[in-house]
Amino acid sequence: MSTEEAHSSAEIAARVERRWATVAVIIIVAMALLAAFAGIHRATMPQPRVEITDPSRLHLSGEFVESNLGSVLEANGNVTVRAIGQQYSFTPACIVVPADTPITLRATSADVVHGILIQGTNVNTMLVPGYISEQLMRFTNTGDYLMPCQEFCSFGHEGMWGKVKVIDKTEFADRAKGGGRLSCVGQ
Repeated sequence: MSTEEAHSSAEIAARVERRWATVAVIIIVAMALLAAFAGIHRATMPQPRVEITDPSRLHLSGEFVESNLGSVLEANGNVTVRAIGQQYSFTPACIVVPADTPITLRATSADVVHGILIQGTNVNTMLVPGYISEQLMRFTNTGDYLMPCQEFCSFGHEGMWGKVKVIDKTEFADRAKGGGRLSCVGQ
């Protein structure tokens, strides 16, 4: 191979490498732009469904009236739990739910931002005054789960703990026959 052919081959190889490098850079820039657009778009768009409530009327009227808090067995077999976080407690302080059942937790805050974290699970949601948080959950094992407030809500925050008591599905159905809301009170 002559020096002229070697020089020509080197030029061709360099040109091909530059093209591939350019394609790789264009792909990386395009992906970065798409990621930035998606992040900005999601951050600036409202949630698909936002429910609001009047924090000054909690416990008194509406969905979060005192008699409506706790667990209830719905007609379709699912369970709905309604709760309120306020400095420095959850109402109800202990929630009873059945194992192996779809559960919808609907909660809000009466005063400041609180958080519900059910230890040992992936349940973790913020409670913001004026807004209703909805969290879907399902427990496979019976037992007691601690539920601390995971958002600092002022002095006394460290004592803001609740409990989730998961019981057998049939025991829950028996207790729910009487109607009304279930909680750990009287156990």
